[in-house]
Amino acid sequence: MPTPRPRPAAAVVLAAALAAVGLGPAATPAAAATVPVGAGSYSDTRPPGTTGPTNNTGAPVTPKVTQAAKDKPVPTNDWWSSLAFRRYGDNPYSTPMYGHPLTYQAVSGGLEVGYPTSPAVVGEGRQYEYAHKRDLTLGLSGLNSPDTKADAWSDWTVTPYWSDGTRTLRTTIGHGMPFVYAQGTGGNAQITTAATPTVFSDQGNVVGITVGGHHYALFAPTGSDWNVSGTTITAGLGGKDYFSLAVLPSTDALATFRKYAFSFVTGSQVDWSTSGGTVGATYRLTTVAKEGTERGTLQALYRHQWLHTTDTLTPYTYVSPRGTMKVREGASFTTRQKAAPVLPGLPRTSAVDTARLRAHLSEVANSSDPFSGATDTYWTGKALGRLAQLVPLADQIGETAVRDKLVGLLKGRLQEWFTAGGASEFSYDKDWKTLIGYPASYGSDTELNDHHFHYGYYVYAAAIVAQYDASWAADSAWGGMVRTLIRDTANPSRTDGAFPFLRGFDVYAGHSWASGHQGFAAGNNQESSSESTNLSAALVLWGSATGDTALRDLGSYLLATEGEAIAQYWFDADQQVFPGSFTHDTVGMVWGSGGAYSTWWTANPEEIHGINVLPVTAGGSLHLAGDKDAIRRNIAEMERENGGPAVEWRDILWEFQSLADPAGAKAKWDAGHAGYTPEQGESKAHTYHWITTLDALGAPDPSVTGDLPTSAVFTKDGTRTYAAHNHGSTARTVTFSDGKKLTVPARSTATGTGTDTGGQDPGPSTGNTFRLRSGGALTTDTGTAAVSDTVPSAGGRNHDGTPNKPLVYEVKGVDATLRTGASTTFRLLVDAGTAVGLGQQARISYDLTGDGTFDRTETYHYFATDPVTGWEEYNQTRGLKAATGTLGNLNGGTVRLEVWSAIGNADALLRTGGDTSVVVIPYE
Repeated sequence: MPTPRPRPAAAVVLAAALAAVGLGPAATPAAAATVPVGAGSYSDTRPPGTTGPTNNTGAPVTPKVTQAAKDKPVPTNDWWSSLAFRRYGDNPYSTPMYGHPLTYQAVSGGLEVGYPTSPAVVGEGRQYEYAHKRDLTLGLSGLNSPDTKADAWSDWTVTPYWSDGTRTLRTTIGHGMPFVYAQGTGGNAQITTAATPTVFSDQGNVVGITVGGHHYALFAPTGSDWNVSGTTITAGLGGKDYFSLAVLPSTDALATFRKYAFSFVTGSQVDWSTSGGTVGATYRLTTVAKEGTERGTLQALYRHQWLHTTDTLTPYTYVSPRGTMKVREGASFTTRQKAAPVLPGLPRTSAVDTARLRAHLSEVANSSDPFSGATDTYWTGKALGRLAQLVPLADQIGETAVRDKLVGLLKGRLQEWFTAGGASEFSYDKDWKTLIGYPASYGSDTELNDHHFHYGYYVYAAAIVAQYDASWAADSAWGGMVRTLIRDTANPSRTDGAFPFLRGFDVYAGHSWASGHQGFAAGNNQESSSESTNLSAALVLWGSATGDTALRDLGSYLLATEGEAIAQYWFDADQQVFPGSFTHDTVGMVWGSGGAYSTWWTANPEEIHGINVLPVTAGGSLHLAGDKDAIRRNIAEMERENGGPAVEWRDILWEFQSLADPAGAKAKWDAGHAGYTPEQGESKAHTYHWITTLDALGAPDPSVTGDLPTSAVFTKDGTRTYAAHNHGSTARTVTFSDGKKLTVPARSTATGTGTDTGGQDPGPSTGNTFRLRSGGALTTDTGTAAVSDTVPSAGGRNHDGTPNKPLVYEVKGVDATLRTGASTTFRLLVDAGTAVGLGQQARISYDLTGDGTFDRTETYHYFATDPVTGWEEYNQTRGLKAATGTLGNLNGGTVRLEVWSAIGNADALLRTGGDTSVVVIPYE
């Protein structure tokens, strides 16, 4: 039998905790009131005998916030949640909080600040961490507060508050913020260092110090003077109430940082949009000038952000557990990336044997207990997800009776949970402003863990029901309860007084957090990132099925953002994040301080690798195929660690492998499908259909996107198959980013090779499209046959970032107007044959006036080709390695493309001619 499912973030079993302190069951609450929502309802009081949020001794806890924030919903499951959730009764302050690049911990005297730059690999090599280590403490002279509370917060910043009756201190901290902004009364500004600092600059109210090998700048109001005495540094505030500090990337950065020392951050907000297969997001800080008029600031971007921005970045960088952070000078930046592919189910192919699939479907639909005894929120969710996966499959082979039976099962169980007063129900906690399902599981009640994991299955199942029964999904029927679950887990509103904005999704970190209290020395954590994207995909499907484009687009933003974060931080897709001393190719868990090759419940390699894959769905899993080399490394490591192929979770890992190597996965299925037990959220019907379909269509190709969120592309032997599902009541034509079109009937899934529209954009931007021609030309003409040019070998040397024997393609005399907000995109088809360890790199340069000087150059990260013969697509989503200069209008200008081998010891091929490889410039 498979190993039982993990406890994603729960570290303490409530029953054990109660027994340890000699407490009996919770007191029976007053009779519950029922809150009607459409045809459903929830309770406003917990069911008898159940428990809500507690600390580690089992005592009830309420949010630890100031009076100013008492009515504001607390975003539990955040990077700073220990400020508000007093998990440990003997710690009224906080556990370490990982903002990156800085780390923080609240203590009685103020805020500890650190900048960990040297990773430690612990746990027999299974975990790397940049653990919080105090360099200094920011506070006020004499401050001795009995606790720290959360006073205010926004999308990725928070303001802790201290008061001892005489002195008060507020600090504003956040992701990507090299500054700590402080406001204090009742005492002098005081910085206490962990060791005697070295002063490298003293300008009175501005002091530069080095402590623990890290450089900091301290800023007091103009007219003040810092006094350094041993490890204590103080400054009178001269009647003012503000001061700040910053961690510097180098001592010579002091002047730049001084410019923004008094431009205090007061809030943070992300705004997103989706259009034409592209997801855009703007991350903005609001500021107030405490002195002068400067309103800008400095922000450090995570890797998943700077890979997808064309905004100008400074040369400054920071170390973090997520790889290099790059600094942007300005109060905002914008990212643009491809939307992730989403379908309700993989499309039908002739390779699937109808009789065989029918038999597997019947095994599930006619089971004596299709829900496998599930009673709590998590296991019920898993069972709902398992059944929901099968509905589109039954429909596409004409098994309407089976389809309707499965839909009926989903409706019945959802309605049980969506009705207060039964054996299972949802209950609203007015203190924490959250909806808790009972029976709860894995700390979803006591620690507010994992709501996005659990409830995502309910929303996904409801979305499948809505696809076949729109009336059931109406707000006046059962859709209102679905929306209530969405408000709890992924609320798009910042003004909803009943639930917080995006409870667990950290918009700046790019992914969700699982622990509701964040009460760990390593910060918060998330294990099953794939169960988080399951919720995002569910939003896309629910919004599409119900006509709610705002929720649909929210799901697209969350899925695209977290998909990139998963690729970088869980799978180290570019091999640029994990420290060299950490020898694993994947982590089962991401922590604020780093990552761990582990799970909460087992060291079995199959589950360490599989926990960030399940549930496998056409909605939430296809994005993983964007990093096929990472999948291959992942599977290879699992088999090394496992001593051979998967045994327990073989279906999950076969399906995962099929996203990069469908034929290899099919061979494993053919050899081993007869005698295995499906993982609890899987079925033989779904696994057979999945593996057989991808073997026929080829692996998903997320590099090509459709202008309908419910679309996907598959590639086999160079041939693309386009698929889309139209939830609407009229037919529509879907246009893909490579120029192909697909007409999709109403309420149907369609597939095809696409109709040619003359070759349009290869990526998210719009603009003029230039094709590559052998001989070195870029042209707008579409004629000529496809051929190939040879990219010379790198000769075993590293030419990353520096052209070496490049192929050059150029067009001159271009007049064009720059399109606001657009950026360069390209599609280059490359092939290394069977050569191992090759990487091709591209640089695109703009000479705006044709005078021979290039005003803007963009060098992209190289593309590591696989050792399998066949064309692969290298495009701008690899991200900018470097950019210089600024774009402007082209007046008789020149556009140049250079392609060379950055690494490797063999030649490669670049496809040219026809409409194969193209560059799209961001111009009208």
